[in-house]
Amino acid sequence: MDAKAIFTTVAVMVFANGAVLATVYRDLPATLRPAAARWQAGTVLVAAGCAIFAFGSFLPMPIMVALANFVLTTGLTIYHRALRNFYGRPAETWDMALPFVATASVYWWSAIEPSFIIRLGVISLMWLWLMGRSLHLLHAMRHVDTSRSRSMLMVIHAMVMSFVAARFIIYLSLDLPRGFSLTTNDNPLNLITPIIMAALPAIGTTAFVLLCSDRMRRQLEITAATDDLTGLANRRTLIAHGKARFRSHEAKRQGLAIAVLDLDAFKSINDSHGHEAGDQALVHVAECLRQAARKLDLVARSGGEEFVVIMEDLDGDEAGAAVERMRCAVEAELFRAGTVLVPITVSAGVAVALPGDKSFDDILRRADNALYQAKANGRNCVMLAA
Repeated sequence: MDAKAIFTTVAVMVFANGAVLATVYRDLPATLRPAAARWQAGTVLVAAGCAIFAFGSFLPMPIMVALANFVLTTGLTIYHRALRNFYGRPAETWDMALPFVATASVYWWSAIEPSFIIRLGVISLMWLWLMGRSLHLLHAMRHVDTSRSRSMLMVIHAMVMSFVAARFIIYLSLDLPRGFSLTTNDNPLNLITPIIMAALPAIGTTAFVLLCSDRMRRQLEITAATDDLTGLANRRTLIAHGKARFRSHEAKRQGLAIAVLDLDAFKSINDSHGHEAGDQALVHVAECLRQAARKLDLVARSGGEEFVVIMEDLDGDEAGAAVERMRCAVEAELFRAGTVLVPITVSAGVAVALPGDKSFDDILRRADNALYQAKANGRNCVMLAA
């Protein structure tokens, strides 16, 4: 198989990968579509660059080479922009100047001062720079994105970068004529180059689709674990977390405390200011509790106007003091319903794990009973379970 046939095969394969991404695009959420559209555009441009190498022989060689490298470099630039968009990073407007710099350089060293090595060196540096920035971004995201698809993209970028660098070093060591071209069969590397360069758009597109899939899966998991109104953990997460904390408490014998907090006279807020104001009041209280709790505490909305806080490493008095701070934080922060400032208070019951507790539910039940005592004692107070 000659170089032209290989470039043709690669172009068809890359176009096919772009078509796959176009099919998947419709199923992506709106937040991921801009990044997917950019990646698709990058894939089409890389395929077009390979097609120019395969079928551009009717053009003068300097124009064909400059045009093909302009399209390929633009494709790599848009790949980087797609990754920045995917991870919420702003686009850098200056990076679109790189394809024009590459084109001008390639044309100069093709038509004005023909030199294959210098031309290849300029393009290699451009591509290494672009893929290196993408690799750096993917590496920087390792703490927030632990998906295997991100690692796969890193490996692909590293592999293509290694080949680009090795190819330049090998060509540099050879005694090549100044008019040497990659589209001929004069060197085995000419046949290998399009195959390796296809790895990023072909395998990389598959990895990018998986990256989008992983993001969607994580978002579904977060949605399933979060209360959609307040952003706190929901009851499902509360129960799972509470059971896990109880097992840990049994194993380590560390203090475990549960607080159940309930808004006082919440119905009057709904009746006086409307259900929308009631929802905003719940959001307001949730934020007060989140700010007043420790970072290691879990604050959850268990349903209606009731919240639960799971605390570790605290005895009864310490847990009571911690919940008292939360109660005071809610009382001190007036809620605004339209133009009206509305005071909001909460009542709370607190229970700590005892040797006789068989499950997380036992502690939660005693904390709930203590809450009823707080309501009976006039509300806006904290009661410790016996």
